[in-house]
Amino acid sequence: MARRLLWASLGLAPATMVVDYAFDVDDVVLFVLAALALIPLAWLIGEATDQAAHHTGPGIGGFLNATFGNAPELIISLFAVSDGLFDVVRGSLTGSVVGNLLLVLGFSMLLGPTKPIDRQSGLTSIALVFVAVLLFLVVAIPGWEGDRERHSLQVLSIPVSVALLLLYVYVTRMQLKRHRALSVAAAEDIGWNFRVSMVVLGVATAATAIIAEILVNTIEAFAERAHLSDFFVAAVIVAIVGNAAEHGGAVVVARRGRITLATEIALSSSAQVAVFLIPAVTILSWAINPLTLAFRQVEIAVMGGSAILAAVLLARGTASWWRGAVLITGYACAVLVFYKAVGR
Repeated sequence: MARRLLWASLGLAPATMVVDYAFDVDDVVLFVLAALALIPLAWLIGEATDQAAHHTGPGIGGFLNATFGNAPELIISLFAVSDGLFDVVRGSLTGSVVGNLLLVLGFSMLLGPTKPIDRQSGLTSIALVFVAVLLFLVVAIPGWEGDRERHSLQVLSIPVSVALLLLYVYVTRMQLKRHRALSVAAAEDIGWNFRVSMVVLGVATAATAIIAEILVNTIEAFAERAHLSDFFVAAVIVAIVGNAAEHGGAVVVARRGRITLATEIALSSSAQVAVFLIPAVTILSWAINPLTLAFRQVEIAVMGGSAILAAVLLARGTASWWRGAVLITGYACAVLVFYKAVGR
């Protein structure tokens, strides 16, 4: 019944697009429609990733979900950069890293079985996030005084971004090679074939990007009525919306007992945002409106703290419901810190 409802609700995406382009409706109504439309799209990305993982193994499956799932965030960030909303961009990307490490991983463990996971792969992803945070300090510390968008910091952000991208390429290559060696093909192929899974992933991701853009365009009206700061809305609401695919994908596969794939989705996505998406947006922004990596103290502290908490809980390489509960509690604390540190 639930699957039929999700399949039927996929029609919300084209309906939201039609309402956006053909009718003059209140922005808050459009915001709600877009948010609802993202739920079945996220489920579909999770379904397609689960099917693809039957052919690739959980490691590569998690990488695929992270890659397709982060596409909307890239588009959202570039639109915000073009409007000069630099704090919104940095806030949403910070919230994405933290949300994947704490919220997505937490719900995966809470809803999944208690069993061992790929400890090496998970800790590698967390280590990448921590290294990224350390490199962000190169630009962030001088940015804590004076104009955070000044030219010297824009220039300094380039070598840091290039270093992160090179690190991402190297580690991803090693990780995929390892996962390919560990992958064991299923004895019987009873699901979608790999090509169908990839086509569905592509279409669902494209639709998610369009709906996410609609939601971002209406989120300012929502924030104004909710009396929240732009930074808080970006770090929490936009980040959760941008991570809808990872949320859906991780929850779907975790509930099916495939906790290794679920944790790979959350951790791969967090690492990919930190060492690929953030530097990629920074470099691409030079063609639009240069962005700096001058993160606030609160952003650096929460990203680093989230990586440490996730590493401690995954040190033994086991997923369990109580670890998930601790991670979700950690996310609630991060949201409170964002709210108190920046205000309304």
